[in-house]
Amino acid sequence: MAHTLYIVGIGPGNPDYVVPKGLNLIKHATVLVGSERSLEDFQEPGQITYPVTGKLSLLAEQIEHELNSHDVVVMVSGDTGYYSLLPYLKKKFPANPIEVVPGISSMTFAFARLNEVWHDADLMSFHGRQPAPEKLVYEAGKKMGFLTDPEYNPAHIARILIDAGWPKETRAAALERLSYDDEKIVDSTLEVLTELEGFGHSVMVVLG
Repeated sequence: MAHTLYIVGIGPGNPDYVVPKGLNLIKHATVLVGSERSLEDFQEPGQITYPVTGKLSLLAEQIEHELNSHDVVVMVSGDTGYYSLLPYLKKKFPANPIEVVPGISSMTFAFARLNEVWHDADLMSFHGRQPAPEKLVYEAGKKMGFLTDPEYNPAHIARILIDAGWPKETRAAALERLSYDDEKIVDSTLEVLTELEGFGHSVMVVLG
């Protein structure tokens, strides 16, 4: 019988925010795959572990080898359906049984931290990509959420939005290291965020 590839969302990273089924799969996994940070946080003694690096083709070979003998649990940050490894793994293992256990995305967690709903927000990413300019056009009452990276950090994005016609006094927030003890949240305006340093890998929320 073919072994199962489990894709488990670990939310923002703190084990307190991982669903119980996901935690159980992680705890009892024979083979556990994840970022170096997640392996440090979640791995149990005796588990076979593989870190997720930039060499995804090598990782796929390692997973394929292990699936010959064991189930494999792959931890992905945030939710499995939001900019995760799920599409890549489905493409690499089309005939293999896959079970997906969702988590909490950093985006939904960010809106929760701001006591805001996100069902009416436009969610986009500046992490390794750029949204189409027409998606950034100002509209009164418009909500947006962005994933950021070191190049397109909240300060850079705030300047882009102001140049696109967004009022400087628009409420905007940058959120980093969500769920951890050193969590950082700057809830202010686009104008203030243009001077914000850091927050490379973070979430930015704009509330027009």
